Amino acid sequence: MIDVRRDGYRISNDPAQLDIDVVHGFLFTAYWSRGIRREQVVRSIAHSLGYGLFHEASGAQVGFARAISDRTTFGYLADVFVLEPHRGRGLAKWMVRTILADPELHGFRRWLLATRDAHAIYAACGFVPLTPPERWMQLTPDPDQAAG
Repeated sequence: MIDVRRDGYRISNDPAQLDIDVVHGFLFTAYWSRGIRREQVVRSIAHSLGYGLFHEASGAQVGFARAISDRTTFGYLADVFVLEPHRGRGLAKWMVRTILADPELHGFRRWLLATRDAHAIYAACGFVPLTPPERWMQLTPDPDQAAG
């Protein structure tokens, strides 16, 4: 179990500590998951490793990230966020670095993620553009089918 502290904040991957209302509240309005149902958030967390960022003084959850992985060779970093009042402190980078250092997720051949606007955060953690991009493909299902 991960439980690390820094500058009045704490990161834990104990699923019992996650505040699903906070996670769903943010993801419901995020550009990558707009309108996501609470049940989908619950299921996504149940089938991945979730990491909560907590403000120690208040105990409130103020950030989140999750790793989707086979826990042996591959990881996908998803749903990374820090609530607005807590941004600008390097907390997202700290969360990403904490996840990448988790012994349960070590030794992978590849980590992936997608972002529209946070390239600098991930570059600071070692992420680079896809190489070679011509090898990669994607399937983006019809949103009505994916909502299922």
